[in-house]
Amino acid sequence: MRRRARRTALTALLLTAGATACLTGCQSGQDDTSSGDTTRSTASAESATSDEPASASLSAAASPSAAASTPKEPFTGLTGAQISERALKATTEARSLRMTGTVPDEESGGTIKIDIALDRRGDCAGTMGMNGQGEAELIKTGDTLYLKYDERFLRAQSKGEPQADTEALVSLLAGRWTKMSAGGADAKEMAGFCDLDKLLEDAGDGNDDTPTTVTRGKATTVDGTPAFTLHETDGSERNTVYVATEGKPYLLRFESGSKQEPGALSFTGYDEPVPAEPPSGDVLDLDGLDGTST
Repeated sequence: MRRRARRTALTALLLTAGATACLTGCQSGQDDTSSGDTTRSTASAESATSDEPASASLSAAASPSAAASTPKEPFTGLTGAQISERALKATTEARSLRMTGTVPDEESGGTIKIDIALDRRGDCAGTMGMNGQGEAELIKTGDTLYLKYDERFLRAQSKGEPQADTEALVSLLAGRWTKMSAGGADAKEMAGFCDLDKLLEDAGDGNDDTPTTVTRGKATTVDGTPAFTLHETDGSERNTVYVATEGKPYLLRFESGSKQEPGALSFTGYDEPVPAEPPSGDVLDLDGLDGTST
């Protein structure tokens, strides 16, 4: 079961990094430099919820909404590719950020829901779930990784396993914080989910073999934040990117136009502290072979 859960987390990380990297393919192509007007985006990110401290301060997901009044035309004189380059630079220089939304999981064919804040120190706190079948919380602080699964998550991830094994696993882990060394073999992939340096490094690498045409869109807002849309076209796929127009031009939201890999991610909490505090109370030490808790 634990092996399956780790694979799911790694898949989410790779898909998220790929979504962020959409900004890097926009080095060529024709740009529409027409003026932007107020627009409404009907897509929205799902909000991740949890009863426990790890996600208490990670409440609402960002979602595009119509502006109350027509914003001033942003990025005057810049092409879509130039705006994209500025957004890439600002985003990859962030010290911390929060990702909220849904991404596809190629292994299961389902959908992963994530809400996680992470920073360059490797600390993180948030939640993840699969197909609405329960939720897992994770906290990484320093060299320790903490995980807590609810019963629905454990049962969903244990499908196909002997019933006795599933019941034993649920009895041991459901609703209980566990911990393990972040550098251990059992935690390596899940801890990698918290590696903002790796995430942003992957975003900065780009994909020069697949040039993307980027065009200017329209002015809008993303959860009340003034933004500007960019449309990225790669073959038959047309993704939409939202870039902040006030302060640093951070990436605010990515919406996939792919039928094979649909999904949307919102990016908030730039340079804000990550609420990665060790859980209090009973914590099961998974590195202890005797199963004692501390």
